[in-house]
Amino acid sequence: MTSIATALMASRNNIADYCLSIEEAGMIFQLRNATEGMRGLGKVDKIYLDNTNLIYNLANENSNPGNIRETFFLNQLRVKYDVIASPIADFKVGNYTFEVGGKNKGLKQIQGVENAFVVKDDIEFGYLNTIPLWQFGLTY
Repeated sequence: MTSIATALMASRNNIADYCLSIEEAGMIFQLRNATEGMRGLGKVDKIYLDNTNLIYNLANENSNPGNIRETFFLNQLRVKYDVIASPIADFKVGNYTFEVGGKNKGLKQIQGVENAFVVKDDIEFGYLNTIPLWQFGLTY
């Protein structure tokens, strides 16, 4: 290997260490899947900014409403619960599966899944397996 290739490999291997340091500093949250043990330590599905204020400060003009919703939901629940990535929806908390979306998000994605809920933004009241996103702000 050339010295450039060696340097690139070393820096690529350090990315996980850098992300862990940034997470410990409270800037990001790494959403992992359900893999347990040593294999699960390196399995990161998504990386979110720690809270929505960071999104608005870093990318106000280019902010994505879907990402803002998911960041808010994750930020509120991870304080008291272990939140992991779901293979079916956005998040899994214990035995519960959550799909986060806007007011027009349907139940199709979680249809047939036990203990599954759609968390919708821009609605006031919940019904059936639908919960308003704002209610997760009351979990603190």
